[in-house]
Amino acid sequence: MSLSDKKNLLNSRRIISLLLTFFLVFCCFCNNTLTAKAASLEELQEEVEARKALPIQSNEIDNWPAGPQIGAQAAILMDANTGVILYSKNIHERLYPASTTKIMTALLAMENGSLDDMVEFSHEAVFSVPADGSNMGMDEGESITLEECLYGIMVASANEAANAAGEYVSGSIDDFVALMNKRAEEMGCTDTHFMNTNGLHDPEHYTSAYDLALISSYFFRNEMLCKISNTDRHHFEPTPTQPDDFYKKNKHQLINGEIPYDGILGGKTGYTDNSRQTLVTCAEQNGMRLVCVVLKEESPDQFTDTAELFDYGFQNFQVLNISENEKKYTIESTGFLQIGDDVFGSSKPIFSIDTDSYVIIPNTVTFQDLDSEIDYSLSDENRVAGIEYSYHGMYVGNAYLNLATDNASTYEFDSNMTSSDVSVEKVEPEAKQEQSQDTIFINIKKVLLGILILAAVVIAIFMIHALIANGRTAKRRNNRVKRKQRRRSSIRTDFDDFDF
Repeated sequence: MSLSDKKNLLNSRRIISLLLTFFLVFCCFCNNTLTAKAASLEELQEEVEARKALPIQSNEIDNWPAGPQIGAQAAILMDANTGVILYSKNIHERLYPASTTKIMTALLAMENGSLDDMVEFSHEAVFSVPADGSNMGMDEGESITLEECLYGIMVASANEAANAAGEYVSGSIDDFVALMNKRAEEMGCTDTHFMNTNGLHDPEHYTSAYDLALISSYFFRNEMLCKISNTDRHHFEPTPTQPDDFYKKNKHQLINGEIPYDGILGGKTGYTDNSRQTLVTCAEQNGMRLVCVVLKEESPDQFTDTAELFDYGFQNFQVLNISENEKKYTIESTGFLQIGDDVFGSSKPIFSIDTDSYVIIPNTVTFQDLDSEIDYSLSDENRVAGIEYSYHGMYVGNAYLNLATDNASTYEFDSNMTSSDVSVEKVEPEAKQEQSQDTIFINIKKVLLGILILAAVVIAIFMIHALIANGRTAKRRNNRVKRKQRRRSSIRTDFDDFDF
């Protein structure tokens, strides 16, 4: 064997040795990685089982339908129109929302902007977020309409689009974040604090299931936002200010069809390592528009648990119109004070319970089982009082007693009448009414009773006067008769002195 052949053989053996060494190291690494992943998955599953064992507060209400045990740390099922809570699990615990933050971002952009306005992407909007995070590939200096930006936020979950929308509304990201916190406070959120527009992790960026449902209830009252967030796939077409042609698919499985469900109106996904899976979804069936929020969940349970919670709500609860079922309260002016063109044909009661209000209660509960309370502290001049309904302390709905208005009213008893001039009485049990000293309430029954008493007094006075007058007349008559009798007697006595 030549020297050259020996060198080649030696090099080949070295290469083979290196390859074997590399292979062994690689196998060890893969084994450790797989072991770590297996341990991690096992730990996650243990955490899921621990979260399933957490108490569900709504299940503790007497005669309330038992809700499902789910793997989320916190969850809520709320009616978007009334705020009635059907299912509650740790709803006030502060947790990380991840990209469900973008619900507030999109809502504020819709409230403060015009869909046709152009939104420009600044350097900060594009480069202040991680390049490997959710994005739609926008470059600095490009611009799209606000409508397309909203599709980017809600469908593509684009972090740079959320930043650009914030700058469009407030001029800077920091000012927009301040607006987010202000709006959350106005809505009644007490466990929410935002640090950015998109939900990227920050220890001081948090919310609760209740607060997120409250924010989402405003979002899903806007039909355009429902349409955008319920889009499974959106086509971003090239324009002179944005040259790319591309599609983005919604990752929400109840929206993109991977998990079919009737009545879905929209929603938003979210994920970070700290928040785990988060999900907000809205669906409408049986007259109920329900918002479901799950926080700190594992995939794909956030979708299946949401569907299970919707089934629980739509199958176990009913909607009852309040004006059609209320029997406890008497509108005291009905039948006495009427407004309209005439008393007999087109007139109507001056006070009435609004016909659009409803309660949401379990199927096993009747309207008569509810507790109610009247609140007179209303500033609206057309509202006399509010009636709040509850079941075992759980709020289930409310209604307003309205003062009817009609400019063509024939009978105007008081042109300055406001909501502070009337009273409602609860037949059973007796309502506790807190009235200020300077507030005047007109109680029609009491007014009528007062009129009757006054009439009775007047009649009694007339009767007494008549009796007295009759007594005096009778006395005078008796005196005249006595005088006549005395005169007759005197005449007979005078004639008795003569002898005829």
